[in-house]
Amino acid sequence: MNSAAPADVVSDYLRLGLAFDRIEEGFVDAYTGDPALKAEVDNAPAPSPGELAARARELLARLPDGLPAERAEFIASHVRALECSARKFAGEQIGFVDEVKAYFDVDIAPLDEDVYAQAHTEIAAALGVPGATGERLAQAYAEHRRSEEIPPDLVRPLVAEFAGALRERVRAEFPLPETELVDFEVVGDKPWSGFNYYLGGYRSRVAINTDLPQYLSGLPGLIAHEAYPGHHTEHCRKEQILVGGGQAEQTIFLVNTPQCLMAEGLADHALAAALGTAWQPWAAEIYADFGLRLDVEKSAALSRATAGLLHVRQDAALALHDGHRSADEVAAFLQRWLLAAPDRARQMLRFLTSPLWRAYISTYVEGYALLGDWLDAAAPLEAAPSTARLARFRRLLDEPLTPARLRMELSA
Repeated sequence: MNSAAPADVVSDYLRLGLAFDRIEEGFVDAYTGDPALKAEVDNAPAPSPGELAARARELLARLPDGLPAERAEFIASHVRALECSARKFAGEQIGFVDEVKAYFDVDIAPLDEDVYAQAHTEIAAALGVPGATGERLAQAYAEHRRSEEIPPDLVRPLVAEFAGALRERVRAEFPLPETELVDFEVVGDKPWSGFNYYLGGYRSRVAINTDLPQYLSGLPGLIAHEAYPGHHTEHCRKEQILVGGGQAEQTIFLVNTPQCLMAEGLADHALAAALGTAWQPWAAEIYADFGLRLDVEKSAALSRATAGLLHVRQDAALALHDGHRSADEVAAFLQRWLLAAPDRARQMLRFLTSPLWRAYISTYVEGYALLGDWLDAAAPLEAAPSTARLARFRRLLDEPLTPARLRMELSA
């Protein structure tokens, strides 16, 4: 039996994860652990991808190595993902389905386009143009989106207003350290709409991308996703509870690992966790203070209808990477089913073609679906979140859960 202490296993996992940032800057999304360990990795000779793959396999062979089963399986699932990333960096050709499975521990497949056609029927009804399809529906949807554009000069003050209101609600249900803080900034030329940079010490920097317009129906969800009770809240509570309890493996957050699927699924359910399904009237009151009007009924109807389009972006990635369809064909697919303007479709395509982020779309699609099923198993989503559902959401914030663990609980 290997005699290494559990702390050595965890430290070697952290060294392995940190080393990936030497190959692809940005692979380490956040690290809040021992700075001496990071300095050691930064000052060592740059590793080769093949070396990292071998180190991952060696670490897997050592586990559990004295760690409790839950912690060992958490680390193992992430090391398996890192081993796949190392092979990708080394130039190995790995199919998109297999890549997603290795990174996020989920199986994916294209959805029947009849689902999207039905969603279009419901969208047409919500827009007041029942029966509209194709170009007519796209035009109606584009007109609605233009009516919901937030004036650029109001984005910053609205971000601050929504963040403050959500923070107040979240702290009452999911207590946070008094010193926690989110700094918001507006950026451009990014392949994403928002990004949380967790800095440790209960602080985050959240960047909001304004390359494309922000919308009345979208901004509250974006703030909830990135801050309260989404990414920032999860980072703070895990730092306080898990890291504070000695689980040093939680000091690192790595791209293209099961951690990401859990985090994005949590964040996409964050607004509902704070306000339930009836968040539109709450948001409308805030917008009214800024002279803006959110159509509550239409927004709610469209939110329900567009839920049927959840898998479109993942299907686009499958067509691009495993189906070998051209970028123009995939952009047209996104425009058709998401009713997206050409510039927005091209923005999505940037994300789907990024070497680092190309598989990441599945964290939103499969994460939202898996975590939604798991939350629904406790209690259905209602106008106000129930006690049972909030208790489950709290587990997502506080425990080192994995996709495999959620599937096991669902099957039980």
